[in-house]
Amino acid sequence: MTSNAMKCLTVGLLMTLAACSSRPGPQVLQPLAIETPANATTVKVYAVTNRAPLDGHPYAFGADRMPAAQFLSYEVSIPPNHTAGHIEWPVRQPNPATDFITTSHHILNSAALTHDIANSEAVGLYVHGYNTSFQEAVYRMAQMRADVHMEGTPVLFSWPSAGSLGGYLADRDATDQSRTALVNLIIQLAERPGASKKVAILAHSMGARLTLEALMQLKLMGRQNILDRLQVILAAPDVDVDLFREQIGVIGPMHEPITILASSDDGILRFSQRVSGGHSRLGLVDVYDPEVQKIAADAGVRIVDITDVPSDSTAHSRYVGLISSGATSYAENPLYSLRQAGAFVVEGIGSTLQSIGNVLVE
Repeated sequence: MTSNAMKCLTVGLLMTLAACSSRPGPQVLQPLAIETPANATTVKVYAVTNRAPLDGHPYAFGADRMPAAQFLSYEVSIPPNHTAGHIEWPVRQPNPATDFITTSHHILNSAALTHDIANSEAVGLYVHGYNTSFQEAVYRMAQMRADVHMEGTPVLFSWPSAGSLGGYLADRDATDQSRTALVNLIIQLAERPGASKKVAILAHSMGARLTLEALMQLKLMGRQNILDRLQVILAAPDVDVDLFREQIGVIGPMHEPITILASSDDGILRFSQRVSGGHSRLGLVDVYDPEVQKIAADAGVRIVDITDVPSDSTAHSRYVGLISSGATSYAENPLYSLRQAGAFVVEGIGSTLQSIGNVLVE
Protein backbone atom coordinates (compact mmCIF):
# COMPACT_ATOMS: atom_id res chain seq x y z
CA MET A 1 0.00 0.00 0.00
CA THR A 2 1.38 3.42 -0.94
CA SER A 3 1.79 6.16 1.64
CA ASN A 4 -0.90 8.22 -0.10
CA ALA A 5 -3.33 5.32 -0.01
CA MET A 6 -2.58 4.80 3.67
CA LYS A 7 -3.23 8.49 4.33
CA CYS A 8 -6.57 8.28 2.52
CA LEU A 9 -7.57 5.27 4.55
CA THR A 10 -6.59 6.95 7.79
CA VAL A 11 -8.42 10.16 6.95
CA GLY A 12 -11.53 8.21 6.00
CA LEU A 13 -11.43 6.27 9.23
CA LEU A 14 -10.92 9.42 11.26
CA MET A 15 -13.97 10.98 9.60
CA THR A 16 -16.03 7.90 10.33
CA LEU A 17 -14.98 7.95 13.98
CA ALA A 18 -15.27 11.70 14.47
CA ALA A 19 -17.88 11.12 17.16
CA CYS A 20 -15.22 9.38 19.25
CA SER A 21 -12.82 12.35 19.17
CA SER A 22 -13.92 13.64 22.56
CA ARG A 23 -12.79 10.99 24.95
CA PRO A 24 -12.63 10.76 28.74
CA GLY A 25 -9.36 11.49 30.49
CA PRO A 26 -7.87 9.51 33.38
CA GLN A 27 -9.40 11.91 35.91
CA VAL A 28 -12.73 10.05 35.64
CA LEU A 29 -11.14 7.30 37.74
CA GLN A 30 -10.31 9.66 40.60
CA PRO A 31 -12.51 8.55 43.52
CA LEU A 32 -15.02 11.19 44.58
CA ALA A 33 -16.30 11.54 48.12
CA ILE A 34 -19.79 12.41 47.00
CA GLU A 35 -23.25 11.23 47.96
CA THR A 36 -24.90 9.10 45.29
CA PRO A 37 -28.66 8.77 44.70
CA ALA A 38 -30.41 6.03 46.64
CA ASN A 39 -31.50 4.39 43.38
CA ALA A 40 -28.06 4.49 41.76
CA THR A 41 -26.28 1.16 41.19
CA THR A 42 -22.77 0.59 42.54
CA VAL A 43 -20.60 -1.93 40.70
CA LYS A 44 -17.25 -3.27 41.91
CA VAL A 45 -14.75 -4.05 39.18
CA TYR A 46 -11.44 -5.83 39.63
CA ALA A 47 -8.72 -4.80 37.19
CA VAL A 48 -5.46 -6.52 36.32
CA THR A 49 -3.10 -4.60 34.06
CA ASN A 50 0.43 -4.62 32.72
CA ARG A 51 0.16 -0.90 31.92
CA ALA A 52 2.44 1.55 33.72
CA PRO A 53 0.85 4.03 36.16
CA LEU A 54 0.25 7.57 34.92
CA ASP A 55 2.28 10.31 36.54
CA GLY A 56 0.01 12.57 38.53
CA HIS A 57 -2.86 10.08 38.40
CA PRO A 58 -2.12 7.30 40.92
CA TYR A 59 -5.52 5.72 40.25
CA ALA A 60 -5.02 5.43 36.46
CA PHE A 61 -2.73 3.75 33.93
CA GLY A 62 -1.44 4.66 30.48
CA ALA A 63 0.04 3.10 27.35
CA ASP A 64 3.53 2.33 28.66
CA ARG A 65 4.27 -1.29 29.49
CA MET A 66 5.21 -2.93 32.77
CA PRO A 67 6.91 -6.34 33.10
CA ALA A 68 4.62 -7.41 35.95
CA ALA A 69 0.86 -7.12 36.33
CA GLN A 70 -0.77 -4.88 38.91
CA PHE A 71 -4.02 -5.64 40.72
CA LEU A 72 -6.69 -3.09 41.58
CA SER A 73 -10.35 -2.63 42.35
CA TYR A 74 -12.76 0.20 41.59
CA GLU A 75 -16.30 0.94 42.66
CA VAL A 76 -18.32 2.75 40.02
CA SER A 77 -21.69 4.39 40.63
CA ILE A 78 -24.10 4.05 37.72
CA PRO A 79 -26.84 6.71 37.55
CA PRO A 80 -30.57 5.96 37.85
CA ASN A 81 -31.20 7.19 34.30
CA HIS A 82 -28.67 4.76 32.81
CA THR A 83 -29.48 3.38 29.35
CA ALA A 84 -28.45 -0.25 28.84
CA GLY A 85 -25.42 -0.59 26.59
CA HIS A 86 -24.26 3.00 27.12
CA ILE A 87 -21.79 4.78 29.38
CA GLU A 88 -22.98 8.14 30.68
CA TRP A 89 -19.62 9.94 30.81
CA PRO A 90 -19.23 13.11 32.89
CA VAL A 91 -19.07 16.11 30.58
CA ARG A 92 -18.00 18.81 33.03
CA GLN A 93 -18.55 18.49 36.76
CA PRO A 94 -19.39 14.83 37.55
CA ASN A 95 -22.98 14.40 38.65
CA PRO A 96 -23.90 11.05 40.23
CA ALA A 97 -27.54 11.62 39.27
CA THR A 98 -26.67 11.57 35.57
CA ASP A 99 -23.12 10.22 35.18
CA PHE A 100 -20.90 7.25 35.86
CA ILE A 101 -18.54 8.22 38.67
CA THR A 102 -15.77 6.43 40.55
CA THR A 103 -16.40 6.20 44.29
CA SER A 104 -13.43 4.10 45.44
CA HIS A 105 -10.08 2.74 44.26
CA HIS A 106 -7.84 0.21 45.97
CA ILE A 107 -4.44 -1.22 45.11
CA LEU A 108 -4.37 -4.99 45.63
CA ASN A 109 -2.00 -7.85 45.03
CA SER A 110 -2.44 -11.27 43.49
CA ALA A 111 -3.27 -12.94 46.81
CA ALA A 112 -5.90 -10.32 47.63
CA LEU A 113 -7.63 -10.87 44.30
CA THR A 114 -7.68 -14.63 44.84
CA HIS A 115 -9.09 -14.14 48.34
CA ASP A 116 -11.83 -11.78 47.15
CA ILE A 117 -13.06 -14.06 44.36
CA ALA A 118 -12.57 -17.37 46.17
CA ASN A 119 -16.27 -18.07 46.65
CA SER A 120 -17.61 -16.49 43.46
CA GLU A 121 -19.90 -18.85 41.57
CA ALA A 122 -18.44 -17.53 38.32
CA VAL A 123 -15.91 -14.99 37.09
CA GLY A 124 -16.42 -12.82 34.01
CA LEU A 125 -13.11 -11.80 32.43
CA TYR A 126 -13.13 -8.95 29.90
CA VAL A 127 -10.19 -8.35 27.53
CA HIS A 128 -10.65 -5.07 25.68
CA GLY A 129 -9.66 -4.26 22.13
CA TYR A 130 -7.66 -1.80 20.03
CA ASN A 131 -7.70 1.95 20.69
CA THR A 132 -8.93 1.63 24.28
CA SER A 133 -7.71 3.63 27.26
CA PHE A 134 -7.60 2.16 30.73
CA GLN A 135 -10.45 4.33 31.98
CA GLU A 136 -12.62 3.37 29.01
CA ALA A 137 -12.00 -0.30 29.74
CA VAL A 138 -12.86 0.05 33.44
CA TYR A 139 -16.12 1.85 32.74
CA ARG A 140 -17.06 -0.58 29.96
CA MET A 141 -16.56 -3.44 32.39
CA ALA A 142 -18.78 -1.65 34.93
CA GLN A 143 -21.46 -1.01 32.30
CA MET A 144 -21.52 -4.65 31.23
CA ARG A 145 -21.57 -5.86 34.83
CA ALA A 146 -24.68 -3.78 35.40
CA ASP A 147 -26.47 -4.58 32.14
CA VAL A 148 -25.55 -8.18 31.38
CA HIS A 149 -26.59 -9.52 34.78
CA MET A 150 -23.27 -11.37 35.02
CA GLU A 151 -23.18 -13.95 37.75
CA GLY A 152 -20.13 -13.66 39.92
CA THR A 153 -17.16 -11.33 39.82
CA PRO A 154 -16.20 -8.98 36.95
CA VAL A 155 -12.47 -8.89 36.23
CA LEU A 156 -10.86 -6.67 33.59
CA PHE A 157 -7.55 -7.47 31.94
CA SER A 158 -6.23 -4.25 30.46
CA TRP A 159 -3.21 -4.52 28.19
CA PRO A 160 -1.20 -1.40 27.16
CA SER A 161 -3.25 -0.11 24.24
CA ALA A 162 -2.03 3.25 22.93
CA GLY A 163 -5.64 4.43 23.05
CA SER A 164 -5.37 6.19 19.70
CA LEU A 165 -6.43 5.53 16.11
CA GLY A 166 -2.82 5.82 14.95
CA GLY A 167 -1.61 3.24 17.45
CA TYR A 168 -2.75 0.16 15.54
CA LEU A 169 0.68 -1.45 15.07
CA ALA A 170 1.78 -0.46 18.58
CA ASP A 171 -1.35 -2.12 19.93
CA ARG A 172 -0.62 -5.30 18.03
CA ASP A 173 2.86 -5.44 19.56
CA ALA A 174 1.40 -4.71 22.99
CA THR A 175 -0.89 -7.73 22.78
CA ASP A 176 2.09 -9.96 22.00
CA GLN A 177 3.92 -8.57 25.03
CA SER A 178 0.85 -9.19 27.22
CA ARG A 179 0.29 -12.86 26.46
CA THR A 180 2.07 -14.32 29.49
CA ALA A 181 0.35 -11.88 31.86
CA LEU A 182 -3.05 -12.94 30.54
CA VAL A 183 -2.13 -16.64 30.74
CA ASN A 184 -1.11 -16.22 34.38
CA LEU A 185 -4.38 -14.42 35.17
CA ILE A 186 -6.54 -17.07 33.49
CA ILE A 187 -4.78 -19.78 35.50
CA GLN A 188 -5.25 -17.80 38.71
CA LEU A 189 -8.96 -17.29 38.08
CA ALA A 190 -9.58 -20.89 37.03
CA GLU A 191 -7.73 -22.34 40.02
CA ARG A 192 -9.39 -20.16 42.65
CA PRO A 193 -10.77 -22.00 45.69
CA GLY A 194 -14.45 -22.86 45.79
CA ALA A 195 -16.84 -25.28 44.13
CA SER A 196 -17.26 -23.49 40.81
CA LYS A 197 -14.18 -22.62 38.78
CA LYS A 198 -15.81 -21.56 35.53
CA VAL A 199 -14.35 -18.47 33.85
CA ALA A 200 -16.37 -16.69 31.15
CA ILE A 201 -14.06 -14.69 28.87
CA LEU A 202 -15.29 -11.89 26.61
CA ALA A 203 -12.50 -10.65 24.35
CA HIS A 204 -13.00 -7.80 21.88
CA SER A 205 -11.18 -6.94 18.67
CA MET A 206 -7.40 -7.15 19.11
CA GLY A 207 -8.04 -8.53 22.59
CA ALA A 208 -9.43 -11.61 20.84
CA ARG A 209 -6.08 -12.08 19.11
CA LEU A 210 -4.39 -11.88 22.50
CA THR A 211 -6.87 -14.33 24.02
CA LEU A 212 -6.38 -16.93 21.29
CA GLU A 213 -2.62 -16.70 21.77
CA ALA A 214 -3.13 -17.22 25.51
CA LEU A 215 -5.34 -20.27 24.90
CA MET A 216 -2.71 -21.70 22.57
CA GLN A 217 0.00 -21.17 25.18
CA LEU A 218 -2.13 -22.92 27.80
CA LYS A 219 -2.49 -25.87 25.43
CA LEU A 220 1.26 -26.02 24.79
CA MET A 221 1.82 -25.89 28.56
CA GLY A 222 -0.34 -29.00 28.94
CA ARG A 223 -3.04 -27.10 30.87
CA GLN A 224 -6.09 -28.74 29.33
CA ASN A 225 -7.62 -28.68 32.81
CA ILE A 226 -7.65 -24.88 32.62
CA LEU A 227 -9.04 -24.80 29.07
CA ASP A 228 -11.90 -27.06 30.15
CA ARG A 229 -13.07 -24.42 32.64
CA LEU A 230 -13.31 -21.61 30.10
CA GLN A 231 -16.28 -20.21 28.20
CA VAL A 232 -14.93 -17.89 25.51
CA ILE A 233 -16.64 -15.26 23.34
CA LEU A 234 -14.57 -13.42 20.73
CA ALA A 235 -16.37 -10.23 19.70
CA ALA A 236 -15.32 -8.69 16.35
CA PRO A 237 -12.03 -10.62 16.48
CA ASP A 238 -9.21 -8.82 14.69
CA VAL A 239 -7.54 -12.08 13.75
CA ASP A 240 -6.25 -13.28 10.38
CA VAL A 241 -8.45 -16.20 9.31
CA ASP A 242 -5.45 -18.32 8.31
CA LEU A 243 -3.82 -17.59 11.66
CA PHE A 244 -7.03 -18.61 13.41
CA ARG A 245 -6.98 -21.97 11.62
CA GLU A 246 -3.49 -22.59 12.97
CA GLN A 247 -4.35 -21.38 16.47
CA ILE A 248 -7.50 -23.45 16.78
CA GLY A 249 -5.64 -26.43 15.33
CA VAL A 250 -3.26 -26.25 18.30
CA ILE A 251 -5.92 -25.41 20.90
CA GLY A 252 -8.19 -28.23 19.78
CA PRO A 253 -11.82 -28.79 20.83
CA MET A 254 -12.90 -26.82 23.89
CA HIS A 255 -15.26 -28.23 26.50
CA GLU A 256 -17.43 -25.19 25.71
CA PRO A 257 -17.13 -24.27 22.00
CA ILE A 258 -15.62 -20.84 21.38
CA THR A 259 -18.19 -18.28 20.14
CA ILE A 260 -17.15 -15.82 17.42
CA LEU A 261 -19.28 -12.71 16.81
CA ALA A 262 -18.90 -11.42 13.24
CA SER A 263 -20.30 -8.42 11.36
CA SER A 264 -19.94 -7.88 7.62
CA ASP A 265 -19.98 -4.06 8.00
CA ASP A 266 -17.34 -3.63 10.70
CA GLY A 267 -15.38 -0.53 9.65
CA ILE A 268 -12.42 -1.09 11.96
CA LEU A 269 -11.91 -4.65 10.75
CA ARG A 270 -12.15 -3.51 7.13
CA PHE A 271 -9.38 -1.04 7.92
CA SER A 272 -7.36 -3.80 9.59
CA GLN A 273 -7.86 -6.08 6.60
CA ARG A 274 -6.55 -3.41 4.23
CA VAL A 275 -3.44 -2.59 6.24
CA SER A 276 -2.81 -6.34 6.60
CA GLY A 277 -2.48 -6.84 2.87
CA GLY A 278 -6.08 -7.83 2.26
CA HIS A 279 -5.95 -10.95 4.44
CA SER A 280 -9.42 -11.85 5.73
CA ARG A 281 -10.30 -11.01 9.33
CA LEU A 282 -12.18 -13.50 11.47
CA GLY A 283 -14.70 -10.89 12.58
CA LEU A 284 -15.76 -10.20 8.96
CA VAL A 285 -16.52 -13.75 7.81
CA ASP A 286 -19.80 -14.53 6.06
CA VAL A 287 -21.70 -17.30 7.86
CA TYR A 288 -23.58 -18.09 4.64
CA ASP A 289 -20.31 -19.03 2.94
CA PRO A 290 -19.98 -22.84 2.86
CA GLU A 291 -16.26 -22.49 3.55
CA VAL A 292 -17.00 -20.55 6.73
CA GLN A 293 -19.55 -23.16 7.77
CA LYS A 294 -16.85 -25.78 7.20
CA ILE A 295 -14.48 -23.84 9.46
CA ALA A 296 -17.13 -23.87 12.19
CA ALA A 297 -17.67 -27.60 11.81
CA ASP A 298 -13.98 -28.55 11.55
CA ALA A 299 -12.89 -26.31 14.42
CA GLY A 300 -15.90 -27.04 16.63
CA VAL A 301 -16.66 -23.35 17.17
CA ARG A 302 -19.78 -21.16 17.03
CA ILE A 303 -19.66 -18.40 14.41
CA VAL A 304 -22.54 -15.96 14.92
CA ASP A 305 -23.41 -13.20 12.45
CA ILE A 306 -24.69 -10.16 14.38
CA THR A 307 -24.77 -7.68 11.47
CA ASP A 308 -28.47 -6.95 11.98
CA VAL A 309 -27.99 -5.84 15.58
CA PRO A 310 -28.11 -2.00 15.82
CA SER A 311 -24.74 -0.35 16.41
CA ASP A 312 -22.65 2.77 15.92
CA SER A 313 -21.20 3.90 12.59
CA THR A 314 -18.23 1.50 12.71
CA ALA A 315 -20.18 -1.54 13.96
CA HIS A 316 -17.06 -2.52 15.89
CA SER A 317 -18.73 -2.39 19.31
CA ARG A 318 -21.98 -4.06 18.26
CA TYR A 319 -21.40 -6.80 20.83
CA VAL A 320 -22.15 -4.33 23.63
CA GLY A 321 -25.75 -3.84 22.53
CA LEU A 322 -26.21 -7.55 21.96
CA ILE A 323 -25.01 -8.77 25.35
CA SER A 324 -26.68 -5.82 27.13
CA SER A 325 -30.01 -6.67 25.52
CA GLY A 326 -32.08 -6.93 28.68
CA ALA A 327 -32.08 -10.67 29.31
CA THR A 328 -33.38 -11.23 32.83
CA SER A 329 -30.30 -13.21 33.73
CA TYR A 330 -26.83 -13.95 32.40
CA ALA A 331 -27.79 -17.57 31.75
CA GLU A 332 -30.76 -16.56 29.58
CA ASN A 333 -28.61 -14.67 27.10
CA PRO A 334 -28.45 -16.97 24.02
CA LEU A 335 -24.76 -16.31 23.55
CA TYR A 336 -24.03 -17.98 26.89
CA SER A 337 -26.78 -20.60 26.96
CA LEU A 338 -26.00 -22.08 23.52
CA ARG A 339 -24.17 -25.38 23.79
CA GLN A 340 -23.63 -26.28 20.11
CA ALA A 341 -20.99 -25.47 17.53
CA GLY A 342 -22.00 -24.30 14.08
CA ALA A 343 -22.89 -21.20 12.08
CA PHE A 344 -25.69 -18.92 13.31
CA VAL A 345 -27.28 -15.55 12.71
CA VAL A 346 -28.92 -13.07 15.10
CA GLU A 347 -31.54 -10.92 13.40
CA GLY A 348 -31.64 -8.20 16.07
CA ILE A 349 -31.51 -7.44 19.76
CA GLY A 350 -33.70 -9.88 21.64
CA SER A 351 -33.69 -12.39 18.77
CA THR A 352 -32.83 -16.02 19.16
CA LEU A 353 -29.95 -17.61 17.26
CA GLN A 354 -30.91 -19.13 13.93
CA SER A 355 -28.69 -21.94 12.63
CA ILE A 356 -27.26 -21.70 9.10
CA GLY A 357 -26.61 -24.80 7.02
CA ASN A 358 -26.21 -28.28 8.43
CA VAL A 359 -23.08 -27.86 10.48
CA LEU A 360 -24.31 -28.24 14.06
CA VAL A 361 -22.00 -30.31 16.19
CA GLU A 362 -23.38 -31.76 19.41
